Amino acid sequence: MQILVSEVGPRDGLQSIKRSMPTEVKHRWIRALAESGLQEIEVASFVPPKLLPQMADAAEVVREAVKIPNLTVLALAPNLRGVQDAVAAGAHKVTLPVSASHAHSLSNIRMTCEEAVAQVGHICRFRDGLPAEKRPKIEVGIATAFGCTIQGAVDEDWAIRMAVMVAEQGADSVGLSDSVGYANPAQIKRMYKRLIAELGPKAGGAHLHNTRGQGLANVVAALDAGITTFDASQGGIGGCPYAPGATGNIVTEDLVFLLESMGLDTGIDIEKLVAARRFLAEGLPGEPVYGFVPDAGLPKNFRPARAIA
Repeated sequence: MQILVSEVGPRDGLQSIKRSMPTEVKHRWIRALAESGLQEIEVASFVPPKLLPQMADAAEVVREAVKIPNLTVLALAPNLRGVQDAVAAGAHKVTLPVSASHAHSLSNIRMTCEEAVAQVGHICRFRDGLPAEKRPKIEVGIATAFGCTIQGAVDEDWAIRMAVMVAEQGADSVGLSDSVGYANPAQIKRMYKRLIAELGPKAGGAHLHNTRGQGLANVVAALDAGITTFDASQGGIGGCPYAPGATGNIVTEDLVFLLESMGLDTGIDIEKLVAARRFLAEGLPGEPVYGFVPDAGLPKNFRPARAIA
């Protein structure tokens, strides 16, 4: 089975670190990630620089990344203006953050949940009016779908209903996000089965955090439910700056090792992937990075999925 690992470190990871990585180092890091076999990378967020100065070079980073052959370049945009800027820079896909938590939605994008859903419709109509060759795919991640550090509990029925509503507004794919690391494997399996049942081919991937050590267990549960796309961040950097305690993205290196060990083909060379960590050390010296596989190394009996096949 082919699994898509979508690297989010250059966006989700960097926007949560107060220091800014030099643009030139970003270019080399993204290229090294792509050379490891990653087919999809979220490279930037189109938000006002005064809010996230780490993303002030978003357009330049996207313009450079789209030059890399066979790489799908994603950018996050919280509103229509951000989407317009992402399109102008040439992004292949744009991710829209829509939260199932009313409190988080107001904190993150200053909109109610209902206003965020309506905005997806406005953005999709803008996309549909573009020339075919300039239309990015629009994907939505339903943030805080499994709980929220501000609001607390998030109703599962409401989270799934929101996924259906944004799909009806024209989003190409809709996934679920455990933005604050609250989910457990039973909940993950239950929710993703419901998502697939409701959306069919529009059911998107899983954005899971390892805040409480459940990340890879939740990946296995999502796999059992039928999910084949997973977000992860090199070195486990990142989290949501607008949700208290939202730390701990899944470590890409550990995720790829898990999947390949299970015989699931990611197309990624783990040794090249681990080597790309040097750009984190160069661009953000002293910044903590994580990962069991980079620390322990590959076991002598490891064989990638393609070798097994």
